[in-house]
Amino acid sequence: MKKTLSKYDIANELVQDEYANFSYAGALALAEYLEDYEESTGEEIEFDRVAIRCDFSEYSRLEDWAVDYFSDSKQASDAMGIELDMDGETWTGDDEEIQDDIRSYIQDNGQLIEFEGGIIVSSF
Repeated sequence: MKKTLSKYDIANELVQDEYANFSYAGALALAEYLEDYEESTGEEIEFDRVAIRCDFSEYSRLEDWAVDYFSDSKQASDAMGIELDMDGETWTGDDEEIQDDIRSYIQDNGQLIEFEGGIIVSSF
């Protein structure tokens, strides 16, 4: 027996997961990504919110992801305006250049979903 979920059903399920930290806008962007993935591959995805929670994380900004991913200790991401050097990965320049470098790094190694208000990044 199967039940087909709309992107709004998926977003609601993700937001209601007490162990996840998805905003509604982020959950909706992720649901749209999953729908697009199904359409492009021709494969149906079985909805598993625990697996989705483990495979994707939401951040307010690209720099917040970089601090979380590359740093053992949380640092104030606002202090990264000039240079970001984490575990041998160095990004320098103005904020826009650093954001472009972080964006490229994520896209080269995983999946990046950008939406108004934040980003969703796949685990890699």
